Amino acid sequence: MSTHKREHGGLGRADIDDLVHARHADAFAVLGPHPDGAGGQYVRAYLPEALSARVLARDGGQVLAEMEQGSVPGLFVARLGAPQAYLLQVNWAGGEQVTEDPYSFGPLLGEMDLYLFAEGNHRDLANRFGAQLIEVEGVAGVRFSVWAPNARRVSVVGDFNNWDGRRHPMRLRHPTGVWEVFVPRLQAGEAYKYEVLGREGILPLKADPLARATELPPSTASRVADVLQHEWQDQHWMEVRAQRQATSAPLSIYELHAGSWQCEMDDAGEVTRFFNWRELAERLVPYIQQLGFTHIELMPIMEHPFGGSWGYQPLSMFAPTARYGSADDFAAFIDACHQAGIGVLLDWVPAHFPTDSHGLARFDGTALYEYENPLEGFHQDWDTLIYNLGRNEVHGFMLASALHWLKQFHIDGLRVDAVASMLYRDYSRKAGEWVPNRHGGRENLEAIDFLRHLNDVVALEAPGALVIAEESTAWPGVSQPTQQGGLGFAYKWNMGWMHDTLHYIQNDPIHRTYHHNEMSFGLIYAYSEHFILPISHDEVVHGKHSLIDKMPGDRWQKFANLRAYLTFMWCHPGKKLLFMGCEFGQWREWNHDSELDWYLLQYKEHLGVQRLVSDLNRLYREERALHEQDCLPQGFQWLIGDDARNSVYAWLRWSATGEPLLVVANFTPVPRELYRIGVPFGERWQEVLNSDAEGYAGSNYGNGGMVESEAVPSHGQPLSLGLNLPPLAVLILRPV
Repeated sequence: MSTHKREHGGLGRADIDDLVHARHADAFAVLGPHPDGAGGQYVRAYLPEALSARVLARDGGQVLAEMEQGSVPGLFVARLGAPQAYLLQVNWAGGEQVTEDPYSFGPLLGEMDLYLFAEGNHRDLANRFGAQLIEVEGVAGVRFSVWAPNARRVSVVGDFNNWDGRRHPMRLRHPTGVWEVFVPRLQAGEAYKYEVLGREGILPLKADPLARATELPPSTASRVADVLQHEWQDQHWMEVRAQRQATSAPLSIYELHAGSWQCEMDDAGEVTRFFNWRELAERLVPYIQQLGFTHIELMPIMEHPFGGSWGYQPLSMFAPTARYGSADDFAAFIDACHQAGIGVLLDWVPAHFPTDSHGLARFDGTALYEYENPLEGFHQDWDTLIYNLGRNEVHGFMLASALHWLKQFHIDGLRVDAVASMLYRDYSRKAGEWVPNRHGGRENLEAIDFLRHLNDVVALEAPGALVIAEESTAWPGVSQPTQQGGLGFAYKWNMGWMHDTLHYIQNDPIHRTYHHNEMSFGLIYAYSEHFILPISHDEVVHGKHSLIDKMPGDRWQKFANLRAYLTFMWCHPGKKLLFMGCEFGQWREWNHDSELDWYLLQYKEHLGVQRLVSDLNRLYREERALHEQDCLPQGFQWLIGDDARNSVYAWLRWSATGEPLLVVANFTPVPRELYRIGVPFGERWQEVLNSDAEGYAGSNYGNGGMVESEAVPSHGQPLSLGLNLPPLAVLILRPV
């Protein structure tokens, strides 16, 4: 054996060069313990910048051998007379370190984990891959694993190794392309990234796609997450959730952005501090109870680099953002909502991801998570990359992300963002700018398969949880079961209803007669899907004006229009969603960099809108006619849909057992005296809500709380009521 090989425990020059230049594809083949051919073993460790090293016995701590450093700085070798468990004692300029040798441990991930990962059907990636606190052979530490099949070498780096990619190169598990290493004695909280050597050279350091914790942005490292310590107290909620979220149950959603609902501000109006999840729960839960919403929906809280994306460009699909506290804080927030009878929905983005260099983009030097061809893989509208859901591992990655939130955090449903962009390969693209599917069509077949699989798996793994589609096209069967050829979502946002009715209400009342069908058109297709009526954040930003500021007329008319519109919405078939600030008529467009304008609640008009929303939610929950048959045509009956001249609409909502509510809307500023409307029965009808009531800062014009019917047939009904219709208002009545 040459002097060189003896000096380095039998290592050849090529292996040494690859180690020194951090390009060795299989560090485990040369580092750690290896037979010497004579019954003993060599122990090799590559410790750049170490001063000296020893091998100690793992059980007793006695010195087994001084490690020698040959002509290659940092490459230490010792020979033991017989194989045994050992520790490394390393002297650095900053002190002494005693640790087990990462390269003394065998393969870590089980074959079934790797098989399911490659198949795209591993349901629990969050607790198996990424950084996991585990014990190996009685030694506590962190097992790191990351998918990078086209990398030449991957190392985990962090403060624990001075961010030096030569220190902890990982083992490649063939044929899955997963790299792994166990770093002994590491603990939760440690910051880390992956250094990836691609075919073209070293890439910018990458955050862990499977990280369950991260540094606070703008820092971009992942953190080793502790196991969730929270002890759940929401057993009752979880038991009754399925019936609380059935299509026959009331579903009234308050959409919010966690950072800008309330926060600490300085005198200049700048945010000084976000509330953490526990502080937010103390403030938000009583408010939602007061307003009567059944659910909240959080805009995306997965970690995202740019706050101005509002979370819709996330990079850590398994990590709650560090902006509002820890994973345990987030779990405590969910639990507090559940104990108060409030469901929690999360916005979730499986359509695309940002191009930040520390993220998923060209993760191992190739298009791994995204499509290679920019005509498939680059989203021009958002400057983002599109997930290649036809790839098993990416399909499984997104599936596991969904289940992580639903199962680990007891989330009650996911609202899937930008579904339309997933369904169509030509979404927002001109001719020649997109790639047809294998049949020559425009449908994205792999995304469709993913969405169907997602909905089937959620139904199985998280019974009672909702998956809701933000889908803006006429794609058929979005909320039909997959067994019937549908996509399998629980609900679809009704974007058509939202656009039509907002267009109508923004018209001056004198012009509404020409737009009468915009308020009624939604009933033509109201039962083609299970719908949620959304007035979301998208409608109150980017120059679209706030909801109150969309309304025409003077101040009084603006508020009257807003109250009438909200009452119309709550009485229309379909579940409800309202964005924060709309419930009290905030004038300003929503700004994610400041809290809502809570000071407005000192004014009676704003307080009136808030009281109305509270009363609408209470009525919506209590009156079965308003929610029980939301998704069934027999729950709705037109009485007057054609009085365009007076801009009046009237209809009945029916419960499953035949109890009606009468809804009458007057969308002009003209009070109408003794306006006749047919009713099926009932000697007396009680006015249960009038959006023009004095308590809502209205003019208090109405019917004194009660109206007697007359035996005058009208609108195909045997009886009728002579009603006083208040201006720009909606009445709700029931027979008593």
